[in-house]
Amino acid sequence: MNIFESKTKQAGIFIIICFVIIIFFPSILALEYYADVTIDVTDAGFVTIEGNTNYPKLLIQDSQNYTTKTQSEWVLNLSFNKQFSEYIFKVLLPKSSSIYNINSSGTIWIGEETNRLVINGFGENETIYLYIKYQLAKTSATEESLTYFDLINIILSISIIIFVILIILTFYKSYYKKKTTELPEEDKITGLTERQQLIMQLLRESKNPLTQTIIEKELQMPKAAVSRNIHSLERKGLIDIEKVGMSNKIHIKKNNY
Repeated sequence: MNIFESKTKQAGIFIIICFVIIIFFPSILALEYYADVTIDVTDAGFVTIEGNTNYPKLLIQDSQNYTTKTQSEWVLNLSFNKQFSEYIFKVLLPKSSSIYNINSSGTIWIGEETNRLVINGFGENETIYLYIKYQLAKTSATEESLTYFDLINIILSISIIIFVILIILTFYKSYYKKKTTELPEEDKITGLTERQQLIMQLLRESKNPLTQTIIEKELQMPKAAVSRNIHSLERKGLIDIEKVGMSNKIHIKKNNY
């Protein structure tokens, strides 16, 4: 009887363990995705994505899977239903593009680079969603000059986009719950994630090169995250990595103090 009761208890414990594994096993195996990519769009709608990421669908060459065209309007639609711990993207639209509508997860801002519109964005702990409706400049002789209504539409579109971006930025600053390690706005560098901002601030305050181990301890940051963000900062030209014996010395470039 005692042996039977013992086996019954063991079976009960085994069932409970199995139940816990079934419930929590997906979260244990959940992969932390990250991305730091450049998205290049050609006049013909071909998309090339290059950079540093562990999500395979974000590395493509000359694909038209993410663009569609209706008459004279193009749509770039990038949507990945995966949670990213952090992501940075830069979208290069074709030359002479005009944006009519834009919607994105995270925070975005619009600039210009070599006569091309550039959409920069970043986010943390969310999925990537990017929807851009744009149009290429008319090239035929009869369509070269914009009509009065065309100019009004472009001005209104740009004004709406700027207004929406200002609302997003205002909302983000007002309601985003700040972490205790968050830096003051005046110390931040545009285009970097919060972790990259903290690494840059630590290097600035140190004045001397630091090892990756010291950075991990000072910021209480995982080793993989520190390594990934250090190499991302090196590619951006903000820091140098010097091999010294069995370790690496990381120091900020002089022009970034």
